[in-house]
Amino acid sequence: MSKVKRQMPQQCERVGVAHGEAVRNPISDEICDPPYEHPDTGSAKSMAGTGGLLEGALTRQNLQAAWKRVKANKGAAGVDGLDIEQTAQDIRRRWPQIREELLTGRYRPSPVRRVMIPKPDGSQRELGIPTVLDRLIQQALLQVLQPLIDPTFSKHSHGFRPGRRAHDAVKAARGYVQTGKRVVVDVDLAKFFDRVNHDILIDRLRKRIEDAGVIRLIRAYLNAGIMDGGVVSERFMGTPQGGPLSPLLANVLLDEVDKALEARGYSFARYADDCNVYVGSHKAGERVMALLRKLYAGLKLQINETKSAVASAFGRKFLGYELWVAKGRDVKCAVAYKALDNFKARIRQLTGRSGGRSMSQVVEKLRPYMLGWKAYFAMAQTPKVWRELDEWLRHRLRAIQLKHWKRPTTIYCKLKALGATEDVAKRVAVNSRRWWRNSAKLFNSVLTIAYFDRLGLPRLS
Repeated sequence: MSKVKRQMPQQCERVGVAHGEAVRNPISDEICDPPYEHPDTGSAKSMAGTGGLLEGALTRQNLQAAWKRVKANKGAAGVDGLDIEQTAQDIRRRWPQIREELLTGRYRPSPVRRVMIPKPDGSQRELGIPTVLDRLIQQALLQVLQPLIDPTFSKHSHGFRPGRRAHDAVKAARGYVQTGKRVVVDVDLAKFFDRVNHDILIDRLRKRIEDAGVIRLIRAYLNAGIMDGGVVSERFMGTPQGGPLSPLLANVLLDEVDKALEARGYSFARYADDCNVYVGSHKAGERVMALLRKLYAGLKLQINETKSAVASAFGRKFLGYELWVAKGRDVKCAVAYKALDNFKARIRQLTGRSGGRSMSQVVEKLRPYMLGWKAYFAMAQTPKVWRELDEWLRHRLRAIQLKHWKRPTTIYCKLKALGATEDVAKRVAVNSRRWWRNSAKLFNSVLTIAYFDRLGLPRLS
C-alpha cells in the first residue's frame, strides 16, 4: 500500500491541460493539440557529450531557453503555491544552493499536485502538476536529452517528437490502407501513464545515456509523491502527465515495442500510447494482437481490451480521424463521429444561453477553440460535414441572440436597427419565446453569414 504523510494544504490556481508542460485553463481541454511540437523542444545541445549531460542541462544558455518555454506555457502553481513570477524571485535567491544539490545528487523534487481533468465521455484524466521550479529543471533536461535520444526512436513513432505531429501518423495510416492493408490492429493501453514500471523504464534509459547524475535525478522525479487534499502519497509506478519529461520517457519505454514490430516488417503508426498496425487479413491481425499482448506484458503494461480490436480499418477511430473510401477506391480522411460529438458538446459549453454576454463576446470566446479544432482536422475531406457544422453553429448563435433580447418589443427594435423589414421584424418578435425554431428562416436574413464574418466567427467550411 502507498505510504502517506500529512501535509498542510496549499493554495492552488485553476488548472487545465497544456501541451507537454504544466496546465492552463480547465475549460480549454480541447480535442486538439497544436499541429506541431514546440520548436524549442529538444533544441539545446549537450555541452559535454553523454558524460556531462547534467552539467550541460544546467548551463546558463540552456536554462534561459528552458525558462522561456516554461514561462510561455503559463502553467499553474504546484504544491508550493508559487506562480511563475514568485518562482523567478525564489530562484534568484536560492539558485547556487539548488544547483549544488542537483550536481551532488542531494536535490529532492517536490511532490506533484494531483488534478483531475474531465474528459468528453464523462470520465476523468489524472494530471500531476510539478512546481514551476521542477518544470524548469525537467525542461532543461529535456532540451539536452531529446537531441541525443530522439534520433534513436522508430520512424513509425509520431507523438511528442520535434518536427512530428498527429497528422503524420494519420497520413501514414491512410497510406497503409490505400495499399490494401485494410484490417487494423487497434491497440489502446489501459492507464498507460499510471502503470509505467520505474525499474523497467530506468533500465531502458540507462541503455541510451550514461550520465549517472541524470539517471539519479530522473529516478527522483519518478519517485516524487503526489499530493491530493493535503496528503502526499508515495508512488512506485507511473509517470504523471503534466511534466515536460513524461512524453520523452513514455517514448523511451514504448520504443521497444516499435522496434519489435519494425523487425518483423509490420506497417504501423504510433502516437503516444495509441498504436495501429495495418495488415491484409483478420487472421494476420489476430497474430499481431497476440504478439503485442506478449510485448506489452514484458513491459508490465496492460492492453485495454474494451477499446482495442482487430477490425476493418474503416470506421475505427485514430487520433480523432476515421477513414472512408471515395470514388475510384481512393482512401480519404473524415472526422470521427465521437470527435464531432465532442466538438458540439464543447460548443454548447462555450455558448450557454445565460450569462448576459454580447454576441461579440461569445464569438471571441469561440475563436481559439474553433481555430485550433479546424487546424487539427484540416486533413478531413468532408466538405458537407463542415457546412452542416457551420449552419448548426450559426443557428445556435441566433437562438442565443434572441434569448438575450427576450421581450418582443426589444426583438422588434433590435431587428429594425439591423435593417430588417417591417414584416420580418414583426413575425420574429411575435414568436419571441420559441428561440430555436424562431432563429431559422426569417431571422437568417438579418443575422446573415456576413454578419458573423464581421464579428470574426471562423468558418469551418
